[in-house]
Amino acid sequence: MGGGQVTDWQGRHVTVAGLGVSGIPAAKALHERGAIVTVVNDGDDARAREQAAGLEALGITVRLGDGATLPQGTELVVTAPGWKPDKPLFAAARAAGLEIWGDVELAWRLRGPDAAPWLAVTGTNGKTTTTQMLASILKAAGLRTAAVGNIGVSLLDAVLGAERYDVLAVELSSYQLHWAPSLRAHSAAVLNLAPDHLDWHGSMEAYAADKGRVYEGNRVACVYNVADKATEDLVREADVEEGCRAVGFTLGTPGPSQLGVVEGILVDRAFVEDRHKNAQELAEISDVDPPAPHNIANALAAAALARAFGVPAAAVRDGLRAFTPDAHRIAHVAEVDGVAYVDDSKATNTHAAEASLAAYESIVWIAGGLAKGAAFDELVVKSAKRLRGAVLIGADRALIREALARHAPEVPVVDLDRTDTGAMLQAVQEAKRLAAPGDTVLLAPACASMDMFTNYNKRGDAFAEAVRELGAGT
Repeated sequence: MGGGQVTDWQGRHVTVAGLGVSGIPAAKALHERGAIVTVVNDGDDARAREQAAGLEALGITVRLGDGATLPQGTELVVTAPGWKPDKPLFAAARAAGLEIWGDVELAWRLRGPDAAPWLAVTGTNGKTTTTQMLASILKAAGLRTAAVGNIGVSLLDAVLGAERYDVLAVELSSYQLHWAPSLRAHSAAVLNLAPDHLDWHGSMEAYAADKGRVYEGNRVACVYNVADKATEDLVREADVEEGCRAVGFTLGTPGPSQLGVVEGILVDRAFVEDRHKNAQELAEISDVDPPAPHNIANALAAAALARAFGVPAAAVRDGLRAFTPDAHRIAHVAEVDGVAYVDDSKATNTHAAEASLAAYESIVWIAGGLAKGAAFDELVVKSAKRLRGAVLIGADRALIREALARHAPEVPVVDLDRTDTGAMLQAVQEAKRLAAPGDTVLLAPACASMDMFTNYNKRGDAFAEAVRELGAGT
């Protein structure tokens, strides 16, 4: 099944690994095209049984509680992106000489001959915001587009649906890229690289290599982060189409073939005539919401991809102005007694928290949760001079407390040894006690949330509710 699009699925035996947001649409799409589909799933809980019943009603075979055994006669495996590469199912598939595709690969293979090109975004942090900014810019240029992929909108639905698009803004995770060998984007960006999901990939090198797959076969531009050499290294290693260019983005003054910032203006020195002498103004920093440094970088990356697709400068400005960030991404909640309270619950790893902390001068930091194997020394060293105080919550807070003791011993620390629903309210009250007018109380946990909350959204909601209660009591 190697090569481009597959047109004849009739009678082909395909095994789909995993139910859920990617497995179910994949199974249905293949079944509708005449494939003989078997879905295998590790779990056998009530939700899985309910999902299985829906598929079985269509005539799709579902095998619950056994995701390890390769069904007899399988000709292709299509996997949910989160399934780890060392699964026994995949070892059996490889031993049988079978290809293994993810849902992104399947979408790429099923798209029609006149399908919309893809502008792809990956990186450790900032993917969703950048993809949404890109879609906003493309829409401002009058193009039919959608933000799809790892962002929650299925690529399969976008590719197979009735709506026709001019171009798609596609967020891709390292998991998805691992299982997408033939994907070839029009242009792509790697925003940054920091250790993440190493338990899944096995090493930082393997993680970076999977991110770098996004550049393979790019036609117009490989967009990289000037401040993160590892992203430029991935461009150098990529096998791209003749004429494809490396385009950098920087928070400093851009050189030729770069986008950057000059006196508060986002400028383009890549997609202009005579880029050695000329620059095109795109937008003002004030057009970016919020204008934090890492978010300016996101805007520049989105602008670079849009400009690679031929979007005019005015659409970059209009698209950035029209963009509204998702909740829990460096969101200003309120100001109480001269202290700003900011929710960046989405900062679930140290790299994201570092970017968040860099956006403010004097901070009372609320942090902690599940560390997922992370170390916090580098984060504390880089952020120490900004910290007025720290309030620590969650299962792995001791790791942050110890890093603070080593590298910022003068910073007062409150260690909250409780995980009940009232813990966040106490954390906010303690932060208020440590803060002075002009400070920012910043929830940037640098950790996952699942020790205390269902997800980072619930954690951010609890913070916002606690701040509102604080305000009501003043």
